[in-house]
Amino acid sequence: MVDLTELLLDAARRSATYLSANGESPAAPSPEAVAALDGFDDTLPVGPTAPEDVLARLDALGSPATMRSTGGRYFGFVNGGTEPAGRAAAILAGTWDQNSAMSVMSPVAGRLDGIAAAWVVELLGLPPSAVATFCGGASVANLTAILVARDALLHRIGWSVDERGLAGSPPLRVVTSAEIHVSVSKALRAAGVGTDQVERVATDDCGRLVADRLPTLDDRTIVVCQAGNVNTGHSDPFEPIVAAARSAGAWVHVDGAFGLWSAAAPERSHLVAGVDGADSWATDAHKWLNAPYDSGVCIVRDGDDLRRAMATDAAYLTTGDGRVPMHLGLQMSQR
Repeated sequence: MVDLTELLLDAARRSATYLSANGESPAAPSPEAVAALDGFDDTLPVGPTAPEDVLARLDALGSPATMRSTGGRYFGFVNGGTEPAGRAAAILAGTWDQNSAMSVMSPVAGRLDGIAAAWVVELLGLPPSAVATFCGGASVANLTAILVARDALLHRIGWSVDERGLAGSPPLRVVTSAEIHVSVSKALRAAGVGTDQVERVATDDCGRLVADRLPTLDDRTIVVCQAGNVNTGHSDPFEPIVAAARSAGAWVHVDGAFGLWSAAAPERSHLVAGVDGADSWATDAHKWLNAPYDSGVCIVRDGDDLRRAMATDAAYLTTGDGRVPMHLGLQMSQR
């Protein structure tokens, strides 16, 4: 019989010991620690292993081979660490093991989801009508927004993707920066947008889209901008881009994986001036907010557009009224 209380306490003790070493440990693992990962035998076991042995082995072989991104000396990519409250709450959330698809499945998840989503919109200074939804990361957030934009533009000209699919649908085009992040390219491909439908606009020396080089836009165009170029940190000039899109009826999406959070800092918000005029935004609380992973956020100005693209139903699903997370994103089961 497993002593679950002792097992969880052991996990907590091992986690605390790991974190206490952040101050003196290198950010990257040693070659010896990486080589020791061969100790994880890839042969499928013929029977179970005691939980305490699994935990001990993970700690002994795994902990030394981690990148210490939770410490103060890790500056790789744009990964954030994790604030103490977020780190501790993640342990509790893992123990709760709730499914946040519907409030009826977890009242606490439903309540916290709604509060956090509203806070994100307010923090970023986005329109009060905007609806935020959580997902696995900024890549999923970009995909969600691209799908919403695609369906919304087609809906406006009388084509229902839900009913008629994409085969034979009116063609859409995408206008984006020559330095857009690769996650956007992946999202476009997953949304059925080929490279022949994408027009890339030249950038300046700081990696910002040159607004004067925008092609003529129309109501079948998705314009994708970015807040925070991963190479330079600079953001596209949103005000002229949004103005051009508005007059043409185009959709503006902003990939703001880490740069969008500038809007939450009064002394930095000028760096993303005009970003609130877009139609959708993607960001990731794992970066500047230092929340745990699985904290991607997709935000859409018009919640009806989001629900039209994402909502689904079945006889066994009793979703009720109000905010239903599974109707706001691609995932159903999620933390």
